[in-house]
Parts: sequence; structure tokens; C-alpha cells
Amino acid sequence: MPLLFTPLAEQDLESIAKYIAADNVPRALSFVRELRQQCQRIALNPAGYRMRPELGEGIRSCAHGHYVIFFEALADAVTVVRILHGARDLPELFQADDDAPR
Repeated sequence: MPLLFTPLAEQDLESIAKYIAADNVPRALSFVRELRQQCQRIALNPAGYRMRPELGEGIRSCAHGHYVIFFEALADAVTVVRILHGARDLPELFQADDDAPR
């Protein structure tokens, strides 16, 4: 199934890389690569991951290390919506995303 990333998910990956790179550039690169590989695995069986109705209709999640990949699985593609640290206020962030002008 095709895999897509929202602009916010791409920004999340950039932010994660910058944060890790402040201490360890090679690890930043390898960790972002791992996150992208995990997203590819999600696309193979998206229905196998946890539903997150408290964050939005159709949202599912998959943990990878301390980060959580949030995605939507439609009939024609899997879309990665956000990639966030698990300690963040996730409901607040998803609410802010819903309130943002499009």
C-alpha cells in the first residue's frame, strides 16, 4: 500500500533529527532512517496497529523507541500524520492540529 507523509509529519522528522543531531549526528541520521523503515512496515499491515479514537477518527499509532507514529489507513494509502515523542501532551497537539487553518 502506498505510504504518504503529511507536511507536519515531515516537519516532525526534521525536528527529531535536529534534536538528536545536537548530540550525535550519525545517530540522528540512523534514527530517522529507522522511523521511516517502521512507517514502511506499518504500510504492509496498517490494520494491525492500535486505534486512537481519542486523537481523531481513523487515527492509529505505533511506538518506536520513545516516539509514536500516528497514521491513517484508507483504502488506497497509509498517511503518516505525525511522529511525536510519547511524553508530549498528545491530545493537546492533535486538538491544535484540528484548530489550525488549512
